[in-house]
Amino acid sequence: MTTPDEPGPTEWRTGPEPVGVGPWPGGPAAWPDDPRYDPALLAEGDRRNVVDRYRYWRREAVVADLDRRRHPFHVAIENLHHDANIGTIVRTANAFAAAAVHIVGRRRWNRRGAMVTDRYQHVHHHADVTALLAWARADDLTVVAVDNGPGATPLETAVLPRRCVLLFGQEGVGLTAEAAAGADQVLAIAQFGSTRSINAGVAAGIAMHAWIRAHAEL
Repeated sequence: MTTPDEPGPTEWRTGPEPVGVGPWPGGPAAWPDDPRYDPALLAEGDRRNVVDRYRYWRREAVVADLDRRRHPFHVAIENLHHDANIGTIVRTANAFAAAAVHIVGRRRWNRRGAMVTDRYQHVHHHADVTALLAWARADDLTVVAVDNGPGATPLETAVLPRRCVLLFGQEGVGLTAEAAAGADQVLAIAQFGSTRSINAGVAAGIAMHAWIRAHAEL
């Protein structure tokens, strides 16, 4: 019997980049005796965009394992006009094991940039900023708005709370006045070029990584 700790199959390749793994070698008789593994993936191969640790695992098993080690920071973004950056933010939040992503405003969002990571990342909806702030207060989370408006503290010199919500505004218009006023902190990312702002998805990635550098066990 092959165990989960033994080497798996060779990666499929269509060129220089791997695109997944083929069926588990040896057929059903050699499959791992572990309920986390998906018989369909073992039989057909696993082409999903997951790290090697989760090859052949059921989606529910992947989520359960992530839940054991997610970080205590959340990410929230205002979705006033169907922001195309939300998918990228979800994907980055998954990469950094954020506790959850919170969509504020419109319930529908563009999932293309998430690259299917929303299957493994908790995503919640709040009707408006008032609802988000009430939820954060109830869970004793510090709300940290990230926006380059007047009076903001530089992210590079700030101390990010361990338990917090990183709140971002809609691409183009930035944070609403209600969101900025309701936040416990407002931080700005230092910029040195000619543009007035950076992409919301990029800004979220920078802020999440700042949290990782401050608090994660590397």
